[in-house]
Amino acid sequence: MVPFTLLSLLGGAYLYVTVPVSYQSQSSVALLDSSAVARLAPTFGNPISNAGGSLIVTADVLIRTLESADAAKELHSRGVTDPYTAGFAPESESPLLSLSVTGTDRAKVLKETNTLTAFAGEQLKALQAAAKVPPTYFVQTAPVVLPQTPVAKSKSRYQDIAAVVILGVVSAFLLSILLEGVAVVRRRRRAGNAPAPRPQDARTTERGVLGRRVDATAILTVYLVLAFFIPSNLALPALGGVGTPANVFALLGLLWYLATWLGGRILPAPGTRSPRVALCVLGLAVLTAYVADAMRESSHEEVLGADRGLIGFLVWVSIVVLTSAAVQKRERLDVLMRRMVVMGSVVAAIGFYDFFAATNIADSIHIPGLQTSVAQVSVMDRGAFTRPRATTAQPLEFAGMLAILLPFAIQQALDPVRRHRHALRRWGPVLLMAGALPLSVSRTSIIGLLLVALVMVPRWKPARRWAAIGVMTASVAVFKVLVPGLIGTITVLFASFLSNSDSSTQARTVKYSAIMPYLKEHPWFGRGFGTFTPDLYFFTDNQYMLGLAEMGVLGLVALLVLFITGIHHGGAIRRLARTESDRELGQAFFASSLVALVISATFDSLSFPMFAGMFFLILGAGGSCLGFVRREAAAAAQGPVETPEVQLPQLVESR
Repeated sequence: MVPFTLLSLLGGAYLYVTVPVSYQSQSSVALLDSSAVARLAPTFGNPISNAGGSLIVTADVLIRTLESADAAKELHSRGVTDPYTAGFAPESESPLLSLSVTGTDRAKVLKETNTLTAFAGEQLKALQAAAKVPPTYFVQTAPVVLPQTPVAKSKSRYQDIAAVVILGVVSAFLLSILLEGVAVVRRRRRAGNAPAPRPQDARTTERGVLGRRVDATAILTVYLVLAFFIPSNLALPALGGVGTPANVFALLGLLWYLATWLGGRILPAPGTRSPRVALCVLGLAVLTAYVADAMRESSHEEVLGADRGLIGFLVWVSIVVLTSAAVQKRERLDVLMRRMVVMGSVVAAIGFYDFFAATNIADSIHIPGLQTSVAQVSVMDRGAFTRPRATTAQPLEFAGMLAILLPFAIQQALDPVRRHRHALRRWGPVLLMAGALPLSVSRTSIIGLLLVALVMVPRWKPARRWAAIGVMTASVAVFKVLVPGLIGTITVLFASFLSNSDSSTQARTVKYSAIMPYLKEHPWFGRGFGTFTPDLYFFTDNQYMLGLAEMGVLGLVALLVLFITGIHHGGAIRRLARTESDRELGQAFFASSLVALVISATFDSLSFPMFAGMFFLILGAGGSCLGFVRREAAAAAQGPVETPEVQLPQLVESR
């Protein structure tokens, strides 16, 4: 840590001394109508009164002319050698141009700004003369703000210095983690092959302020509370959509894990490597896309989007690491999964309220310091029904999140360990989640519901299977009675989809062809993870298309690896399980990951923080559960361990 930190500080000091301060001068030029036009009523000779929208096209032509290579060459010959910009003045609806020059010599920058301002007027006259416009109809330029005294622009300089220092400190931290891991491996080799007592058995937990043990399950429980009950559209303003309180807490959880690991109080749970390997594949795609974005001429908004993408990826890393590597006991994993289902059912209950009250309860939640990251979040209707979103950002996220949680609610309701519980406690979450899915009035929810039924029901015994089919049939009749028209609306949705007469389906089909030019530009590594935002481009409504645009073919492969890894966890747990309860849990992991795989083609699933958080938590939990099942299967295969007979000391008869 010390050498890298010192080098980074020295590098920052070197940049501070060697990089000069930049100065910027600005001027504003307005386009005015010709004197001939101004003589007509209602301007009566006043050109300023007719400086309206009719001259915006002229201003745009002038801006493009000033930014051309010929204009830059001419300005260079006149002494304008520093970078300059020409564009519309911010928040201006009139043809008002803003000209600026940035350089390191204050006096030279002011002189260059004067030259650029005069050159703009000359170019406008030359353009009109080339078009053979009569001089009386020439559009005029009028400097509104004369070239200003150059002001220092130190932000970019300090950003470069901060980047060097942060890079050095982070590199030192990561290198220390790597060296600590190497040291642990060497100590194990020196100690021999005999198994040593695991340090986490004695010191995996710490005492919290309330006297309770602090472990990964406790930290993830706080994450679930923040994720479920603070609307996912509320985030820290500086971080955008990834700055939700739950995501920020997840990053703190990752720091807790690293500190605990470096302190020797915890080691990654054995046999749980697969979700972290899958995440490494995604990390490779994210980093290569970030480099690809840095190598092209991306806008400032795209650079910020790429930075937010890296932060979001670190959040996913934190969730997967905490669930797969830091959960050391099977009962603590079961507690975590139960809490996730219970909190998810509460969100489903909020969805019921939104649907029948025709409102969104999340709109009334305001937290100081947080602001909405989704533009124009409001009540959404389809047909005669209000589509609930509860505390999620959008009804599709609400439907997708409940669809991947429903298999675990069913598994916990059928778990023999919970048979002594009241039926309402066991089946309440199932009724809430399964009942809330059709209320979202979306094809995504019905597809998810059908996939859960198709995966889980055939594996059950005949008695339970026929009972489930009867319950599902009765549920359709109940919805037809309690919510008239809902089943018909959903049927029309699928009928219009199959006939390609639905407006949303047609809009998505058009987007598939519209995205192809972007794929051809960067086919392998994409434009940058997090850069293909709706405000710059358009909604893709398809996670795979979005992954192709942002991370290229490598990103698409990484996404498929994630989903297939989750499916593999479920299949492996079901195959290795020694109890019927674990087999059904494996089937739940299988169904949840399969649902995520399919419905990600219906909306950009990982762009929504609550759905993404639950998916990666389930992915990590599947790896953790598979590790427990593997160790149990290995212990059962070895058979009971014979303990050597202890020789008791013989008693000597006393005399």
